Amino acid sequence: MLIVHSDGFGQFQHDNATPHASRVATKWLQEHTSDFRHFHWPPKSPDMNIIEDIWDALLYVVEKRSPPLRASMDLLTALQDSWCEFPSGYL
Repeated sequence: MLIVHSDGFGQFQHDNATPHASRVATKWLQEHTSDFRHFHWPPKSPDMNIIEDIWDALLYVVEKRSPPLRASMDLLTALQDSWCEFPSGYL
């Protein structure tokens, strides 16, 4: 966090999903509380950020491709192409 936000204004937020609230994650957050501000959100809050919406949109576009993707490199290429085709106002 200090590398990315060397000004000391780094902020960390998560949605308290099970992996984010695990003992290991909770312990790490407690040990590093002086490195950044930590926002507390309700569990699985849909207002967290738009990444799930973007993943859903990418998944929808990639699943519609014909013929179906067979290799992991095809999937990577399809995701990259789909990302580039999003209208600039979408994000």
